[in-house]
Amino acid sequence: MDFITAYQFGLKNGSNFLQNEAERRRWFSLYHSRKTYTFFNQELPRLTKFFKLLGLHLCPTWVDEANRELEAWCQKCCDATTSSLNQSGKDSDVGNQPVVMEAMLAGIAKENKTKGVESVLSSTTLQYPELSIASEMIDHLAAGHETSGITLTYISWNLSRDLALQNKLRKELLTLSPKMSLSSPTSNKSIPNPKDIDALPILHAVIMETLRLHAAIPGTQPRVTPYPSCTLGQYRNIPGGTRVQAQGHSVHRNAEVYPEPEKWDYMRWLDGENGYTEDQRKERDRWFWAFSSGGRMCVGSNFAMHEIKLVIAAVYSNFRTHIVNDDGIEQTDGYTVGPASNQLILRFEKV
Repeated sequence: MDFITAYQFGLKNGSNFLQNEAERRRWFSLYHSRKTYTFFNQELPRLTKFFKLLGLHLCPTWVDEANRELEAWCQKCCDATTSSLNQSGKDSDVGNQPVVMEAMLAGIAKENKTKGVESVLSSTTLQYPELSIASEMIDHLAAGHETSGITLTYISWNLSRDLALQNKLRKELLTLSPKMSLSSPTSNKSIPNPKDIDALPILHAVIMETLRLHAAIPGTQPRVTPYPSCTLGQYRNIPGGTRVQAQGHSVHRNAEVYPEPEKWDYMRWLDGENGYTEDQRKERDRWFWAFSSGGRMCVGSNFAMHEIKLVIAAVYSNFRTHIVNDDGIEQTDGYTVGPASNQLILRFEKV
């Protein structure tokens, strides 16, 4: 959460849940309390509104209250960021740069200047820029924290079941310069070049295989076909207005592309060691769908990959992990889902 809000609002205007336990517990309590009831507004919005007019609530009123509190929290971050940007002089600390909000503000200003009232956004985003930005930011908050947390959970679980793999990964991580070791004599706070981190094959393979087998969003990605009809793959003349969908869970279990698809095997992604042909590698990559694809694919995929690589590199450069309790580690069924028990207890051993 602190990663994504720092990217959106800058460090000083984002969350500090790592150190502020009370605020962290409050925020996540509100966020997770609503999840059971997202079905109604997403799948039955008209029926939900109709019943509400009759005084009948398919979702408890406290769900609305939780949403309002989360929205107010996000609006507060947006307001603080806007205030910081309006102050004279640019903050010299690059960590305080609100990358996402600055991009959004620049995009709105450009659209207003070039198209104005002719823009398709004239009656929405251009008329209500503050609300539009806040709406966009809370979307990024929801999409940017839970998914990475789920992925990190399953990476840690799989690594904790294989100490030999941990040793291989650690050996690879210690080639980085500067090292991410807590005992490193380096006095500065610099981290390795992102390109150097991306070049680590075992780290990349471990993450890719976890995203394949334990996609944080294994659920359906529904779309509505255009009129009058369209063709999708081998299916021709699909009538307009038809709801169609694909899901990462199924796509990632194509046994022709991923042999023994239910097996976690990071070697699938180690080119040169898995014996794959060029065509097999292309098919493997083409069927990988953890971030969806096309114009609606995850806009934060590169950020997420870098964030996850940094966290895993920092942890396994310094610690060996052991499973204490992984009861209920199996993923539940749903859209964005983690372990059935909602927990994984590990023991960290300093190395």
